[in-house]
Amino acid sequence: MEGRRTTEQGRMSPVTVPAMIPVLDEGVTSKKIFAVAILLAVNLLNYMDRFTIAGLLGRLQDYFFLNDKEAGMLQTVFIVFFMLFAPVCGYFGDRYNRKFIIIAGLIVWISGVMLSTLVGRNHFLLFLFLRGVVGIGEATYSTVAPTIIGDIFIGPMRSIALMVFYFAIPVGSGLGFIGGSTIALWTGSWQWGVRFTPIIGVFFLILIIFGLEEPARGQAEHAQIEPSTLMQDLKYLMSVRTYLLTTLGFTTVVFCVGAASWWTPQLMTYAYGIQHGMDNVPKDEVAHISVIFGVITCCAGIVGIIAGSTIAQAWREGNWCFRASHRADAFVCAAGSLLAAPLLFIALIVGSHSLDYAWILLFLGVTCMCLNWALNMDMLMNVIVSHRRASATAIQTLTGHLFGDASSPYIIGFISDAVRGDQTSSAAKYHALQWAMFLPNGILILSIGCYLWATFYIVADHHRAKLEMHVDDEWASDVETLVPSVQPGQGDGISNILYE
Repeated sequence: MEGRRTTEQGRMSPVTVPAMIPVLDEGVTSKKIFAVAILLAVNLLNYMDRFTIAGLLGRLQDYFFLNDKEAGMLQTVFIVFFMLFAPVCGYFGDRYNRKFIIIAGLIVWISGVMLSTLVGRNHFLLFLFLRGVVGIGEATYSTVAPTIIGDIFIGPMRSIALMVFYFAIPVGSGLGFIGGSTIALWTGSWQWGVRFTPIIGVFFLILIIFGLEEPARGQAEHAQIEPSTLMQDLKYLMSVRTYLLTTLGFTTVVFCVGAASWWTPQLMTYAYGIQHGMDNVPKDEVAHISVIFGVITCCAGIVGIIAGSTIAQAWREGNWCFRASHRADAFVCAAGSLLAAPLLFIALIVGSHSLDYAWILLFLGVTCMCLNWALNMDMLMNVIVSHRRASATAIQTLTGHLFGDASSPYIIGFISDAVRGDQTSSAAKYHALQWAMFLPNGILILSIGCYLWATFYIVADHHRAKLEMHVDDEWASDVETLVPSVQPGQGDGISNILYE
């Protein structure tokens, strides 16, 4: 099969193009359903553990005598370890058995969480270190698991499977707030509030060891792949503009989500103190606030992920009021940020006056932010070749956490302490934290531009990925309609991809 390419003089010369392999969907089997179910369950536990700490933040501050800045360090250290090991796990995930990598990560995660509950109140630095170890365990799983789903499904079924997998973010976060604070209230000990997730994790570790099968890379697409070096992988990823822009958009959203998830229960606790004229809110009321936020996070996340995937799918197919477009994922992500920013801003303003209105606005804001979780990964799968997806996921995770939720809890805590000064009243604490939370709310606006910018490149980047895997491009008709209006060597890069 012959195509054409542009020479240095601008003339077209023939070039041999590998025969394309049709992409066949082999359907949904019980093994595929089991794989998604077990990966979802472990992802759920990971996020439960992560936000159990946030739900128990007040108890941890009392136990270790922490101010807001030091409390923010708990999440920051966890994420720093997470992001440092994510690229390593991504590198191995593209080259070695992913099932074994997940098993090793779960063992590290379970051990780190359990050991952290045995630390005495005078050894906060040891507790910080163990939270970092927990981050290492989670990094191995979070970078590898989505690529397994990407290798067993294609097309709409992949979108649905990723949507189900990313239910773990809101549901796990919500259950972490609810479970951790409730168990700690029942037992009178924050330690048992943290321990319940690794205990459950042992059961799922056994299921993965004996039940999960490792798919071949590119299995669902029947991709033809060749070994590559780390530098080749990095050079390739830096050339995919859709990937770069969606990673930046994802990072700004993660910055806001990380700050909101970590500090909202504390903010609402201070708001409760203002409305009831008390500086020390009872522990049962603090637990109640964590439960409410957990329920809101859980429900809003489910609604947001389902809504985002459903709207994007309808838009891609031209259903409802939409014109068919393969750029739908990026448009929906941009719309989510556009709606979330004003909702969260108003929630910060009304919180000290009405908890009910604040909860409603938070529900709507979190729902809008969750529109992009599954869609962002779906875009990555669509524009990155199969044997580089783990590395792509790892680098996106590294960037998102480094400039997102690794830094935002600490930055918000630092600003809050600086604004509050020596004042200890609920009103002073609320207004200081409120001013600090305006920062991530503003940064969220940047994601709108990033996702809209990505719409200019996503179709061409998808076509390029299919060419490199030597499989048919199911979006080819869309690309072909663009070719006549773009001269070789000009435009936004589509012609260069088609002709080189």
